[in-house]
Amino acid sequence: MKKGILMIAALGTMIFTSCKDDASSKVKAENVETAAERDAQDVYYPELTFEESEFDFGNIAQNAAQEHIFKFTNTGKAPLVITNATSTCGCTVPTYPKNESIAPGEGGEMLVKFNGAGQGQVTKTVTVTANTEKGTELLRIKAFVETPATPAG
Repeated sequence: MKKGILMIAALGTMIFTSCKDDASSKVKAENVETAAERDAQDVYYPELTFEESEFDFGNIAQNAAQEHIFKFTNTGKAPLVITNATSTCGCTVPTYPKNESIAPGEGGEMLVKFNGAGQGQVTKTVTVTANTEKGTELLRIKAFVETPATPAG
């Protein structure tokens, strides 16, 4: 028991005495000035701007494949790179220019295919991940999936 108390006291003494150096005295003024200049510079990000963020296919037959092209432009001041695009389910598949650099002012297209699964009002979301300040953009497709009429028997 005495050994345990003695160990804790020794450890406490070492911790308090090792922290007595004044860290601010070790900072170099020229490094502070360089960091301030670097941090003051404007940080430029690409901006992913879609012509439309939602598309409605209207009424479609069940299992009838549909597709729509979402057009976009890099309206920012740095090159845009789309790193990923995923949908809420396997029935919706986005195709996009993966990991390609898109210069400011340039544009591209994202093809979204929907296989017509489900029934009634259906809404699917595609999450687009890019090197923008926000990091992600959302696209939505909607449709009213009509089920085939069953013959009365």
